[in-house]
Amino acid sequence: MFPSELTKLTAELIAKCREGKIKIATAESCTSGLIAGCLTSVSGSSDVFERGFNTYSNEAKNEMLGVPMEEIVAHGAVSEPVAKAMCEGALNNAPVQLTVAVTGVAGPGGGTPDKPVGTVQIASACEGKTTLNERFLFQGDRDAVRLATVEAAIKMMLHHIK
Repeated sequence: MFPSELTKLTAELIAKCREGKIKIATAESCTSGLIAGCLTSVSGSSDVFERGFNTYSNEAKNEMLGVPMEEIVAHGAVSEPVAKAMCEGALNNAPVQLTVAVTGVAGPGGGTPDKPVGTVQIASACEGKTTLNERFLFQGDRDAVRLATVEAAIKMMLHHIK
């Protein structure tokens, strides 16, 4: 289902988390569960994958992860403060040590001059470490943007635990 290079990268993340006794939760908007799906496509992922928060709407971000509506209104759902609040909300609402959050404009519509189609904000929180947060501008159609987001999220989590 996922490209072999991405599956290998995901297997590496799962193995490192297993070794470190690290549990993972995802908080997904524009990927709507694809990161969780990629993680669970690896045999043995149940040792480390705890849960996924599918927070496609702003209300879900607020209700499930505690993202302040004021942050969403002030900065938009696709923003550094919202991605940070999403991953930290997942860390606070699940028995895990590592989280990733993604929010973006996958297209083909919905883009603006400030946030064109392909704009994705990814954040990762790891217990005891500084939250990582990066903005990406992926190219391609909706599927390409979403797949690139999954790959970047897996890489960010892997980087966070190294």
